[in-house]
Amino acid sequence: MNSDRNAPIGVFDSGVGGLTVVREIMRNLPEERIVYFGDTARVPYGSKSQATVLRYSRQIVRFLRTQNVKAIVVACNTASALALDTIENEIDLPILGVVKPGASMAVTATRNKRIGVIATESTIHSHLYRKLIQAEDPEITVFGKACPLFVPLVEEGWTRDPITVEVAKRYLAELLEKDIDTLIMGCTHYPLLRSLLRGILGDQVTLVNPAYETAQALKRMLEELHLEKESSCPEEEKYRFYASDTVEKFLAFANSVLPCEIREAQQIPIEEY
Repeated sequence: MNSDRNAPIGVFDSGVGGLTVVREIMRNLPEERIVYFGDTARVPYGSKSQATVLRYSRQIVRFLRTQNVKAIVVACNTASALALDTIENEIDLPILGVVKPGASMAVTATRNKRIGVIATESTIHSHLYRKLIQAEDPEITVFGKACPLFVPLVEEGWTRDPITVEVAKRYLAELLEKDIDTLIMGCTHYPLLRSLLRGILGDQVTLVNPAYETAQALKRMLEELHLEKESSCPEEEKYRFYASDTVEKFLAFANSVLPCEIREAQQIPIEEY
């Protein structure tokens, strides 16, 4: 375990979606340093097997360890669902996924015990949200809906486009028929569609953003382990970004999402780890 309180937090995702988690960490833990890795060469994880997602996740964790991180956030719902439990047993670093914090908040938020989850195919098929929610309250019914088109639409920047509205209406229709009162945005890209989803669902459905809940859970975890950052560091040394493919598109997306300007990201041959 790395007990250096001033060491960075490692955050990884299958691509750029995890930057919504980074955004919440920046906002809620402004002192902390962050090393982010986006596996842009091998995205998406949502349609891959558990064995593949586990292999990718292990490689990324090995890379993040070379950056001397003090904790790791798996900012990818698919990797949280398919690889987190295994990796947690393999490393001596505190590690946190995005699924548990989102599931817990949904349990707290629901009034009629009917919760919807929108996510990638493999997150839905893993039934992890349902398992975690029903472990806390067996009376809750969970309805899952895979929304594979949301990720490319968000990455295209079409977060308010009529086409995206039409796709969202079609995806959400069956969940609305189930009389849900809470919806988990179970993919890191989806919070960028928040206002669009809100327009379709109306105010009677509570939207749960696992990215925000994960930042809060990270804060609690660091406090419990006495790993909160002690001294401030210069802004240019605070955040480092890495990707497994060319970084131009990555930087453009990062600067559309994050609260501060990111000037550089480095490409890493992740298969070597």
